[in-house]
Amino acid sequence: MSDSPFLDNREKLFENSKGFVIYDKFPVSEGHCLVIPQRVYSNYFDSTEEEIAALNQLVFETKLFLDEKYQPSGYNVGINCGEDAGQTVNHVHIHVIPRYKGDVTNPEGGVRGVIPDKQKYT
Repeated sequence: MSDSPFLDNREKLFENSKGFVIYDKFPVSEGHCLVIPQRVYSNYFDSTEEEIAALNQLVFETKLFLDEKYQPSGYNVGINCGEDAGQTVNHVHIHVIPRYKGDVTNPEGGVRGVIPDKQKYT
């Protein structure tokens, strides 16, 4: 496993040659997972083509796993890149967040909600 301290030796759900998947330590919803590269680096935009392909494969594998285990009705998928975007851990990780009908009053705008005043655009 990676030497990144934020992992706390958590169990890998599955992995491939370039990355692995774990549950988020502070989940936004039931089943919230992180897709993490094996190589420790902070900026997603520094990923190699091989890492991007392998991490994307894990995102899809995670979705299938979560579909079977939790039956969510939607997903948010996101990456925080840089302190001003909310990145607090300097090891790339992709959030795969299952969403459930009624988990928020009005989900319109989805990831636009990272800036609350911009979430509603209609």
